[in-house]
Amino acid sequence: MSTDLRTIERAEDAASHEERRRNAGPAPQLQWLDIDHLVVDPAYQRPITRAGRANIGKIAGEFRWSRFSPVIVSPVEGGRYAIIDGQHRVTAAAGIGIEAVPCQIVLATQGEQAESFTAINGATTRVTALALHRAAVAAGEPSAIAVAHVAARAGVKILAYPVATLDQELGQTMAVGAIAGVIARHGADVAVLALRCIVETPRNNVRGGVLASIVTAVGTVVRELRAERRSEADILALFDSVLLIREMDKAAMNRQPGVPIHAALAERLRGAIRSKGGC
Repeated sequence: MSTDLRTIERAEDAASHEERRRNAGPAPQLQWLDIDHLVVDPAYQRPITRAGRANIGKIAGEFRWSRFSPVIVSPVEGGRYAIIDGQHRVTAAAGIGIEAVPCQIVLATQGEQAESFTAINGATTRVTALALHRAAVAAGEPSAIAVAHVAARAGVKILAYPVATLDQELGQTMAVGAIAGVIARHGADVAVLALRCIVETPRNNVRGGVLASIVTAVGTVVRELRAERRSEADILALFDSVLLIREMDKAAMNRQPGVPIHAALAERLRGAIRSKGGC
């Protein structure tokens, strides 16, 4: 367990919020309810789309009670309960034969149910890829551990939260997805060398220089150079002769419609390195 546990901060002027507490409505009840007693009100609930079906399949395939938050419901006619939040996870649970789920029961009219649905889904904080990566590392997920090890070997620091490019320190990055992609396609050693080609070459070790498109493109070209039996020192020297940020800007301006920036950048890097006696 982490030793950096934080307690919840309380407002110093909590007494001044008494009216808000009075207006919070009746306290909810927590109870396990049979899934057969839960219903969906189409007046405010969304139909399950193709993307929703995929999400349900993912929840069902990886079902754990430790990941299942209580479903928010409200009593309706006939001894049933309308789902305000949790339609997908209830459907996933039903799909694998679970009979009952934990629910938070609130008293609300249909209009209040709709308002709650909108507030819950509209106020959800988007979880960033960096936060997911950090959580995955803490959970010991192999792919996340591999990304963390590659970054550490290359002297690159993966940020814990988004930071504006120009506010980043040298060697910091948010490109967890790009690093994972290079590892998956070309292996960990190529990924390490690709990152080193960015942070160990003076021209390219700049604030915000470890960008996703650059990582992906450099990884592709490094793999090609290694296939030609070029040494690490030779590869590093070749990238030291190229200004990656400038090449990326030119690739973005000149690429054909539909061509990803990383693919256009990789092609520019091949040309620049070829002119210097590389691939």
